[in-house]
Amino acid sequence: MQQLKDLQKAIVKSQIWKSIFRVGIPTDNRKRALATLGNVVLHLHPIKVKKSGLRMSYTWCMGGTSFFLFLVETITGLLLMFYYRPTVEYAYFDMVDLREVVAFGIMRELHRWAAHAMVIAVWLHMFRVFMTGSYKPPREFNWNVGVILLVLTLLLSFTGYLLPWDQLAIWAITVGSNMARATPLLGHEGPGAAFLTLGGEKLIHVGSDARFGLIAGRTIGGGTLIRFYVLHCLGIPFVAACLMAVHFWRVRKDGGISGPV
Repeated sequence: MQQLKDLQKAIVKSQIWKSIFRVGIPTDNRKRALATLGNVVLHLHPIKVKKSGLRMSYTWCMGGTSFFLFLVETITGLLLMFYYRPTVEYAYFDMVDLREVVAFGIMRELHRWAAHAMVIAVWLHMFRVFMTGSYKPPREFNWNVGVILLVLTLLLSFTGYLLPWDQLAIWAITVGSNMARATPLLGHEGPGAAFLTLGGEKLIHVGSDARFGLIAGRTIGGGTLIRFYVLHCLGIPFVAACLMAVHFWRVRKDGGISGPV
């Protein structure tokens, strides 16, 4: 028994243990504060919160619903990646197989309808937050994070729209990407682009503007498909997940879920 206690003490005093549990058992307010500052989980669920942050209120729960739908999109998206091949030759037929053959098409339909629901939930969440004045101090930083997350949600829908690689997807992305030609300074038809010259040559033209960078060429093709696939499955979800962690942390730091001002 004594050997077991000695082993326990040796583990607790080891460098590995201290690198994970820096404070030890939080027996007073100072240790609780240090534990909260050093642990991301306790940032999200701190030991001490305001009573107003725990009070039941009418918030629509659209923020939580949006996060739940993001998890559904992540899980179903990972499963779909086992079957979908982002190439011009296979993309459309893989999508048909996912709808007609694989598990009654439920994975693809769950992914599709959860995406539509997530866009609606995020818009309703932003509407509720705006109507309660939560864009004002001290929540203005978190409001800006939320606006960026709204833009990322719309970009997730936009990039995912091309992946079925049917006529509707190709022409919808053609119309949508044409708007990038009018981007200020970065689109060759946008305001300010004509002033960006070097030695009399235009720096922003049809072969170097924002639309060209977005679709990897002058027309929709295989390069566009693989670029949208990487953005949809890796780039945008990674940034969105990082910003969600910051968003939740700031909700706690700002006193819990916002209410009417």
